[in-house]
Amino acid sequence: MSKKDFFPSEQHKELHNELHKDFYLTCEKYFIFELLTVAAGMMGLYTYNVRGGVFSNAQTGNVVKMSLAVGTGNFKATLYFFVPFLAYIAGTILSEILPEKVKHSYFIRWDTMLVGIEIVALFIVGFIPFSWPDQIVQVIICFLCSMQFNTFRQAEGVPMATTFVTNHVRQIGISIARAIKHHEQEPEARKKAIRHEKIIFAFFFGGVVMTRACSYFGEKSIWLAIIPLSICFIFLLRSDLIYEKAMLDLKPHGH
Repeated sequence: MSKKDFFPSEQHKELHNELHKDFYLTCEKYFIFELLTVAAGMMGLYTYNVRGGVFSNAQTGNVVKMSLAVGTGNFKATLYFFVPFLAYIAGTILSEILPEKVKHSYFIRWDTMLVGIEIVALFIVGFIPFSWPDQIVQVIICFLCSMQFNTFRQAEGVPMATTFVTNHVRQIGISIARAIKHHEQEPEARKKAIRHEKIIFAFFFGGVVMTRACSYFGEKSIWLAIIPLSICFIFLLRSDLIYEKAMLDLKPHGH
């Protein structure tokens, strides 16, 4: 099969662009975001519990710790928390550059490739002993979380974050307020609130599981995060190679 068989004609592109207004790719499906959020909760609690007390899934906590370090004159600690912060920025930059290159060079979407990269990277992390500097693992996982956060942006048209829950808490509050002010919007507001609640629970569940696992499996507990990521990868890869192979040029909503 030639490479051109995997890519759509101009006529197909126009058709799919029209359909895409009300069509969601597999990488935008809600269940994919739930699985990614479970994995992110595990990654965040893993680096915090056993890899130096750093938040890998978001950077607000690390910035708070940096400000405390500067305020107390502990500049060594400032640098310690600044390194994962830089890794997060680097991951964002790379996840903005790579998708276009992947789209024109491979037979799978960037989203699928990223989940595959996460699986391989976390498998390697499980072999890094506690005797090695924590910053090695911190940088790797911060980098992965940043790329995941910037790549998976909307779940079936609804803005979603897979690596932290602050915005989901906000959206729940907004939905409740709209239901109170506009009773005719209550069913839709309730539906939206429930979706955000489920994402929060997914993160919470991943964090609880990882916290317990760290006590038993140590550095290898991060391999548990590979389970939800592998399920995502199977669905994404199957779609790229079979169901959505003519849509590889389409960007997910929010990009």
